[in-house]
Amino acid sequence: MPELPEVETTRRKIEPLLLGRTLLTVAHDAPHRYRDTHLAHGRRVSGLSRRGKYLMLHLAAQEAAQGEEHDLELIVHLGMTGGFRLEEGPHTRVTLTTDAGTLYFNDPRRFGKMAVVPRGYYVGMPTLEAMGPEPLSDDFEEEAFARLAAQAGAVKPWLLSQKPVSGVGNIYADEALWRARLHPAQTRLTRDEAGRLYQAVREVLGEAVEAGGSTLRDYAQHDGELGAFQGRHAVYGRGGQPCPRCGATIQKIVLGQRGTHFCPQCQVIRSAVERAERGESRV
Repeated sequence: MPELPEVETTRRKIEPLLLGRTLLTVAHDAPHRYRDTHLAHGRRVSGLSRRGKYLMLHLAAQEAAQGEEHDLELIVHLGMTGGFRLEEGPHTRVTLTTDAGTLYFNDPRRFGKMAVVPRGYYVGMPTLEAMGPEPLSDDFEEEAFARLAAQAGAVKPWLLSQKPVSGVGNIYADEALWRARLHPAQTRLTRDEAGRLYQAVREVLGEAVEAGGSTLRDYAQHDGELGAFQGRHAVYGRGGQPCPRCGATIQKIVLGQRGTHFCPQCQVIRSAVERAERGESRV
């Protein structure tokens, strides 16, 4: 599933194609999946932004309607296999026609979604509405993250909830936890552990954005360019292979219904006895 690096790369790639253009039509045959897209017709794309794994097209009212209508947002979630292309294909689900050309949204597995809403109005979108801070922004503060981590359950599902920090999915949670030397099922992080994880999240996501994300199956940009960060994965997708840090065999388990990769030697879970010795309560 596209995570923050893949969505941010998508935003950067399609911005030159859409910014300042007028959306003439947003055509599809699945109104339950692509909601209220007709409201985007005739509006100018005044900006493109990203929030976690969501892409936002900011839609300004035409000049004659200024003051009469609120600006809107076309919110896009790529799902597991969604992406934009310059040409129509067998898996094209949405066609965006502008005054300068056409862009196609392809989605083989049909998990992608779109919706047009008043700008900033995310009622009915609980994940987006309650999303934590952006990991590469100044809003992501180490002390606040550490306070939340001190009370957290299993750390990987906690990261995937999007509440402590936005945009972290399965790939980059595994990679950040490996860099921080934390077991994915560790609970109630110490201040030192939380600090290591905070730095690892920022580093991994920052590096992945610059590499254009990770291409594992269907992910590619509209111009066919693939991500390059998969070549730098330390643990994700490498079950049964040696850990690049210590040489131990990387294990794969299921945690919170998600496949999870870690090094059993580098990422050792603290026992209840160790927590008691640290003065931590046993919950």
